[in-house]
Amino acid sequence: QVQLVESGGGLVQAGGSLRLSCAASRGTLSTYFMGWFRQAPGKEREFVAAIAWSIGITDYADSVKGRFTISRDNAKNTVYPQMNSLKPEDTAVYYCAARGRGYSRRPDEYDYWGQGTQLTVSS
Repeated sequence: QVQLVESGGGLVQAGGSLRLSCAASRGTLSTYFMGWFRQAPGKEREFVAAIAWSIGITDYADSVKGRFTISRDNAKNTVYPQMNSLKPEDTAVYYCAARGRGYSRRPDEYDYWGQGTQLTVSS
């Protein structure tokens, strides 16, 4: 079983950058497909980005493509979304999740979730 812990959220001005982290406090992520999702108040949880840990293939939602980059560090067992050119509409709680059965953009198809970290982008 995997336990995920996100960190790195905070308050950023529009146009700024921030890097979130998702580390496994228990278990290894090397066999998982890792996803990042976000949920703004009153909205459903939505897909942001994902990476297939073993082969490094990435996928991005259209709303963040070209601004966000997801990567992983094998030695640290951690996945990072680097978020640039942030916009107020990026404000949300960001969650990382792990899926053991391949690619998906659907949050209900992920097996393990972190507790979430708040990102607020001011205009």
